[in-house]
Amino acid sequence: MVNEIEFTSADALASAHRTLQIEITELQHLDTRLDERFAQAVSLLLGCTGRVAVTGIGKSGHIARKISATFASTGSPSYFVHAAEAAHGDLGMITGDDLIIAVSYSGSSPELATILPIARRLGSKIIGICGNRYSELASLSDVFLDVSVTREACPLNLAPTSSTTVTLALGDALAIACLEARGFGTSDFARSHPGGALGRRLLTHVRDVMRQGDELPIVGPDTRMPTVLEEMTGKRMGMTVIADESRKPLGIFTDGDLRRLIMQKGDIRDITAAQAMTPYPRSIGPEALAAEAAAVMEQHKLSTMLVVNQEQTLIGALHMHDLMDAKVI
Repeated sequence: MVNEIEFTSADALASAHRTLQIEITELQHLDTRLDERFAQAVSLLLGCTGRVAVTGIGKSGHIARKISATFASTGSPSYFVHAAEAAHGDLGMITGDDLIIAVSYSGSSPELATILPIARRLGSKIIGICGNRYSELASLSDVFLDVSVTREACPLNLAPTSSTTVTLALGDALAIACLEARGFGTSDFARSHPGGALGRRLLTHVRDVMRQGDELPIVGPDTRMPTVLEEMTGKRMGMTVIADESRKPLGIFTDGDLRRLIMQKGDIRDITAAQAMTPYPRSIGPEALAAEAAAVMEQHKLSTMLVVNQEQTLIGALHMHDLMDAKVI
């Protein structure tokens, strides 16, 4: 039975700071320990003609699963194999073209000791990540990466804490090195993240959310205010575009412009769009990411922005609400 003790807010904060400082220190040790073996591991990964199979068991298995997910999302096809399940049939998932990253802090996991010699006979290369350079895992590995720690963050020095943090960070370092070596870019990242907010930000273009055709409020420069207001009201964008006969934007007239005009002039019925517009409206191309348009609009405090093609011809307009409805922002 666990004995309950008085644990204040100050105690909780002190514990958190202590844990983080211990793990930061161990990460710094890892940083200074990296050597040519890391570069050799990256070379093996880049030369892999199959997939990266990451395996482990227990807490190391959880970390291995995350490392595999990071590789898969950053341009290195990867999958996780549970070491125990591999010994009972899942080893059939691995081919000689695959590269194995085996994770075990002790390096003495019997499950790994069972499957790795078989994988080697298939022709698979092995990167071993463990905290014991004299372990069986280290001896079975083509490249051994040392994740030993001087202490766990656990005050009993038992629960895997610092060691799992260091292992996860090393997995990230391997994946990012491969990403950079392959020139993996934003568009590549988007293809592996089509769902959720991240996918929307990377895959949604201005052309996908802009208003166009009959939804676009547009008037000529000689149009008088009553007609301008009718166009603004009917299209519900809080503005209208003033364009010439070839649909080149000349300016924009917004609800804010209307309020200021009434305050200055009073009777605005005979004023033309050209006299009241704000010239040189900000615009963006249809192939730009919608997230990029949102950033520009937020920076310049715009609620609307025009969309023009390469010939600077008006083809659409964006409203901040359109970006919100598309969940880009």
